[in-house]
Parts: sequence; structure tokens; C-alpha cells
Amino acid sequence: MENKEYKSGFVSIVGRPNVGKSTLLNRILNEKIVAVSDKPQTTRNTIRGIYSDEGGQVVFLDTPGIHEAKTRLNRSMVDAAYASLSGIDLLLLVVDATAPREDQFIRNVAAKAGCPVFLVLNKVDLVEPRERLLAVMAGLSSLHRFAEIVPISAHTGSNVERLLNLVRERLPEGIAYFPDDILTDQPEKVVCAELIREKVFRLTNAEVPYGTAVVVESFQERPSGVIAINATIMVERDGQKGIIIGKKGALLKKIGEQARRDIERLLGTRVYLELYVKVQERWTEKTAILRELGYE
Repeated sequence: MENKEYKSGFVSIVGRPNVGKSTLLNRILNEKIVAVSDKPQTTRNTIRGIYSDEGGQVVFLDTPGIHEAKTRLNRSMVDAAYASLSGIDLLLLVVDATAPREDQFIRNVAAKAGCPVFLVLNKVDLVEPRERLLAVMAGLSSLHRFAEIVPISAHTGSNVERLLNLVRERLPEGIAYFPDDILTDQPEKVVCAELIREKVFRLTNAEVPYGTAVVVESFQERPSGVIAINATIMVERDGQKGIIIGKKGALLKKIGEQARRDIERLLGTRVYLELYVKVQERWTEKTAILRELGYE
């Protein structure tokens, strides 16, 4: 039997910080292209993830978590999330099933979308007993006329395939927007910078990760096939620089080792990664730097 019509479209993944939006996208693509950690506000800008198969193509937009913004950087993040509600075919509004009581937030975001909305209840593997989950679904169903309410676990992969099938069914007939062999339209340098920044988020605490950014200064393939990457971790204060470097450089070395392994898996080749730390005071409030980093 011949393949049915080719479907394609743009799907935004939106929600509060730390509800698992980036984990969901990585799970769908079966590859880590977006930084994830257990700290909120890990994602800072909208990243496109591209899922392709013989039946169509879905361009997912992973967005920063919508939160109360106090710095220019954070305001840019929230603006990026709301901007992703325009020009899309479907919205995945992701909610933490373990703490779902955000009625007005859900209403407001769903109302802003000019397209069908799926309410995606994530982290259902942490909800017991099953009756509690059913009660949560019933309670949230009255907040908006959702096209679907889908319980999933992005962490375990439970029900993610069903969610993907429902997404594909909902999309219109269309064309392929990108080659079918790429997972993101982000340059490799940008994805590598995000994977390095993820390790800073995972391995530091308090305000340190929120005052850091990563810039890949050079990305070169050597004759041996090894990719040589030089990257700078930008911080706002000398104290943050000392924390990231660690005693005798131990923490910086650990950040580099963990990031290198992820980058090698992504690129499929050996990587030589060299990291530096630079102080740039109040960079989170400086328009020129935010634009250079792609946050504005």
C-alpha cells in the first residue's frame, strides 16, 4: 500500500520551568540536543528539534519555562516562550502531574494559542495511586477545550510514542521543511555550547548556574578527524569563576569530561575540548551580550 499524504507542521512545547519540556524533546528525537537538569530555567532560548519519518515531519519548538522574570535575560526567556505560540499548528502545554494546581496559568497560555492544544501531563511515573492521576486529569479537563489530554513520562518514555502519533495525526498535509537526516537547525557550535552549559547547571549550586553562559570560540576538525573545541564559560563575578574552576581545577575538569562525552556521542567522533572561564560583570543585563548569545 502506498504511503498516505505527507504531514508536517510546527509544534511548540510550552510550560512552567522544570516540567520536563526538554527531556520530552530529547526523548522524541532519541538524542540529546537540548540541555536538561533538575534545576529550573535550564533552557534559555527556543530550540527547534526535527522529527522526520516516511509519513511526515514535525518541527518541535522547545521553549524556556514561563516564570516571573527579574532580569533582562529572564524577560527575554519568557518573551521567547510566548512568541512561540504564534504561527504554529499545535501546542503541547506540559504540566507536572505531581503538582498540577496552576489553573489560571493553564487557562491563560491555552487561550493565547490560535491552534489546537494538547495538555501533556508529565512525570506520571511519580503519581500513585492511579486514581489520583485520573482525578488530576478530570480536574484539568475543565480549564480549556483541549484537543487531547495525554499522560506521559518523558523520563521513562512511557506513552511518549502515543503522544507522537497523536501529534502527527493532528498536523496538516504539507512539505518537509528540513532535510530528513538532521535533528535540529541549530549550528553544531550552539548545541555543543548548550551541552557544556548543562554540565555547569548539573555540577554547581545556588546562583552560580544562572550567572553563566557558554560561548564556543573555535570548532575545528583536525586532519586526524578529531574535533577540537575551545569554549569560554562566562560568569558575572570572580567568586563564581573560582567555584567553577574548583580546587586545583577539579570542577572545571569534571565539567569538561562530562560535556566531552555527550558531544562525542552527538558528533560521532572523538573530541578535544578545552574550557576557559571569563568574568563579564552583569552580562545578564547587557543587551549587546544577550544579543551576541542569541537570547534577544
